[in-house]
Amino acid sequence: MAETSSVTVVISDNPFTRLDKALSKDVPADANLSRSRLAKLIATGQVKLNGVVEENQKAKVAAGDVVEITVPIASESHIEAQDIPLEVVYEDDDLIVINKPVGMVVHPAPGTPSGTLVNALMHYCGDSLSGVGGVARPGIVHRIDKETSGLLVVAKSDIAHQGLAAQFEKHTVERRYLAVVYGAPDAYDPRLRGVKGVNFEAGNIMRITTQLARHKHDRQKQAVIFGSGRHAVTRSRILQPLGNPVVASLIECWLETGRTHQIRVHMAHAGHGLIGDPTYGGRRKLSVKAVGEVGQAAARAFPRQALHAATLGFVHPVTGENMQFEAELPDDMAGLIADLSHKNTVT
Repeated sequence: MAETSSVTVVISDNPFTRLDKALSKDVPADANLSRSRLAKLIATGQVKLNGVVEENQKAKVAAGDVVEITVPIASESHIEAQDIPLEVVYEDDDLIVINKPVGMVVHPAPGTPSGTLVNALMHYCGDSLSGVGGVARPGIVHRIDKETSGLLVVAKSDIAHQGLAAQFEKHTVERRYLAVVYGAPDAYDPRLRGVKGVNFEAGNIMRITTQLARHKHDRQKQAVIFGSGRHAVTRSRILQPLGNPVVASLIECWLETGRTHQIRVHMAHAGHGLIGDPTYGGRRKLSVKAVGEVGQAAARAFPRQALHAATLGFVHPVTGENMQFEAELPDDMAGLIADLSHKNTVT
């Protein structure tokens, strides 16, 4: 039987009358229980309200009510520590920032039980990764796709895990990506005026606002929908048009929300899928006239979605310091841009 600890909370005279909201205000900070974690504990019968198990997050509470929370102690992870090289951008006692390479999965799954970022971190960090969430030493508070390169922050202490998770939940973490897309998402393109959910802000910034949900026929994909699903907002701007005439562009994207495949799905919805994206981008043939034979071949052969998590900014969950990190484009994306930028004459 799993080991547990208990936390007792006396509801204060606060404006919240819902169990989950009142608990998130009154639970001791050192318990490291986020609102989402509390919601899971309530739903699984780990919370008693005045001595009776309560599984309804919206149950009414009042000042003086006593809530007992049973918290499973994090079990030891079964994940194997592996000596895999890591590019460490920053590290202190509470967190570590990694520049993840292309091809590395963040967390083990049935299809990829080893060789992941977590396997590498468990070797690099030893016992210091956070155990918030029920399993000792995972440390993960966000993910990027296997074939996307770039920056991730990982918690090494429970207080850091709690604080970082709260920032991601509130969408206050700055995340900027660089992508190479087909075409140029420009406000002067009349086609984009007719795409639902797409509009432009000052500075030629494209804003895409939709809901996202699992694709009806392919559960591995996400799909743009309206009226239900999870709210998603992506902004982007052109950094460098590519080709003559322009047939592609390097863009910067930043997230107001952080949904699975969000940039990839949104850019495809706008008609500007990512070069190399096998799921959403398609395989368009760029004209030799615009990018030359070398550029055409480079785009056609690019083996992954051309997407890089270039900027990561957050408030340090322990010191309160504003932290910001940047990672240069990996060689494959830099090479693709160079090939698309210098038109080669046909011989």
